[in-house]
Amino acid sequence: MELREQVNEAVAYIRKHTKMRPEVGIILGTGLGGLVKEIRKEIVLDYDEIPHFPISTVESHHGKLIFGTLGGKKVVAMKGRFHFYEGYTMQRVTFPVRVMSHKIGLGVKTLLISNAAGGMNPDFRRGDLMIISDHINLQGDNPLIGPNDGEMGPRFPDMSEPYSQALIECAEHVAASLKIDIRKGVFVAVQGPNLETRAEYRFLRGIGADAVGMSTVPENIVANHMGMRVLGISIITDECFPDTLKPVTVEEVIAVANKAEPKLTKIMKELVKRL
Repeated sequence: MELREQVNEAVAYIRKHTKMRPEVGIILGTGLGGLVKEIRKEIVLDYDEIPHFPISTVESHHGKLIFGTLGGKKVVAMKGRFHFYEGYTMQRVTFPVRVMSHKIGLGVKTLLISNAAGGMNPDFRRGDLMIISDHINLQGDNPLIGPNDGEMGPRFPDMSEPYSQALIECAEHVAASLKIDIRKGVFVAVQGPNLETRAEYRFLRGIGADAVGMSTVPENIVANHMGMRVLGISIITDECFPDTLKPVTVEEVIAVANKAEPKLTKIMKELVKRL
């Protein structure tokens, strides 16, 4: 079945449960589900109910699509996302972004993405927030490979501004108004699921990356392909400095994300209100 048909079937199923046309889409990363509590919910759908939706296999990612209002705006939030390392194709990983989009999906024109990331910039510390200013794709694949559907987007989408400068400036103003310190930097996406070696951290830092993770870039590429504007924010969950590198566990990463999450929730809520 063609991708377009699969998106149509997923949207048709969702439309049986809600007629809402959300303005904003939100993808919540590791340990960042607290924002869901702030959403005045209209309906919640499990991923396994929705035709062609992948199912998250990561323990910290709960598979729910949440419709409601946040900051006076209609939103749809993904509580739990998908990763290339789970064995899904890039088209599967990014399928929910297609479903959310205004071009062929539910109506979303603005996409907010959060993630947990390792900090490589020596000025960063565990628990910091980083606005993503740009990214580097080292995942060895691209969700746009294959036939292009012109109704979804152009064959060769421009990526000169993958993260909306207007949204970045708004997020910076919001953080300042809330007296929350926030960083800004380049995010690099790798395949995973293993964490990086000392040599790899040196390499990634050397090519201009400030933080590293295993998500976000595929969703960003598809969102740009479909004419959506994107903001990405990372929680720096571990310090990836080669000369002082220490082992880190997933439990530690989740714990740091949970501790920093209230700051991100405040920023996201106020940001949506100002859109």
